[in-house]
Amino acid sequence: MDTTFTVTPRFTVKMLEKALRLYTPSLSEKPMAEFLADKCDDLGFEDIHIDEVGNIIAKKGSGLPRILLCGHMDVVPGKVKVRKEGDSLYGRGASDAKAPLMAMLFAAASIQNNNGTVIFVGAVDEEGNATGIKNLVKNNMDVDYAIFGEPSGIKQVTIAYKGRLAINLKVSVPDSAHASAPWLSKNAIQESMIFAKELKEGLESGQEKRSKGMLLTATLTEIKGGTSHNVTPKDCETIFDIRIPVDMNCKSIEQRIASLVKDIAEKRDVEAFYSILDETEPFEAPHNSPLVRAFTLGIMDVEHSRPTLIRKTGTGDMNVIGNQWNIPVVTYGPGDPHQAHTIDEKVSIEEYLRGIEILKKTLEHLKRLHDIQMK
Repeated sequence: MDTTFTVTPRFTVKMLEKALRLYTPSLSEKPMAEFLADKCDDLGFEDIHIDEVGNIIAKKGSGLPRILLCGHMDVVPGKVKVRKEGDSLYGRGASDAKAPLMAMLFAAASIQNNNGTVIFVGAVDEEGNATGIKNLVKNNMDVDYAIFGEPSGIKQVTIAYKGRLAINLKVSVPDSAHASAPWLSKNAIQESMIFAKELKEGLESGQEKRSKGMLLTATLTEIKGGTSHNVTPKDCETIFDIRIPVDMNCKSIEQRIASLVKDIAEKRDVEAFYSILDETEPFEAPHNSPLVRAFTLGIMDVEHSRPTLIRKTGTGDMNVIGNQWNIPVVTYGPGDPHQAHTIDEKVSIEEYLRGIEILKKTLEHLKRLHDIQMK
């Protein structure tokens, strides 16, 4: 490695501590981007630059495969005093997601020429509106595999995320009445409650044998209606957040929504219109892809046990990149996901160090497995 110093475990911990001392809430990541650019330079990366939205991008190694290692630099608001206590390192972002990001940096730094090319990215605004990821997707990067850095615990690899549909449903009744004579008209809020219950039941029915990771869920998250305290409402709007498992897709669920809304509206004798606010397809990395197999081997090398491949019930950046670029993508990183966003966020130093080793081994295995697949 063309570095002016040796990357020791002590050095990697010191650098994580420095990263935690930079308080970088969403869209204030510049100090972290400059810190990472500086480190990439020391570690022999090339093409180091900060793009138009503030992502830091750097390249290491050469040849195939081309692997994107992407973590995020921003943290949720709220400072946590940076300190070491025993095996724990405390600080905002310790788990989510500066430990995964720094682990990726040091794993990428180990790549030699002709052993594959790593594109390392520190993204902005992941906790906000995903400005950083959206910009990456727009500039198609021509990569074979992608790894996103989020705390998963070092023995778990996230291979799937659910998709998401958000819909706005507007229920209208012909008239309103004075609240002292409510029998004179239907009440749009009450009708919306009945409508929401029937829509939820219609979408979620017949799933008794499914695990949580494979459940379609329809959750009512917002409601607004009414114009005055003494008038029955004529209109009411509700918002649904619908999570779609990997064996379904947005289109088939939209068709179910359309027919359910039509049927319920006719049955209840109300007018109902819905519009789609967000549409993200579910994503799952193929279990037999070189990427998933490389992680399994990398974790077995360091931990001497097989990892758990998990399907998460949320929706993430992985969906967007995996579906748009049609490549295997997983999410991985040291840290406990339950520590994320907590008032005393911390990461195990031992786990962080082992996470770096696992990522290094995974990159080695991925080169070999990719070459075999290409033959």
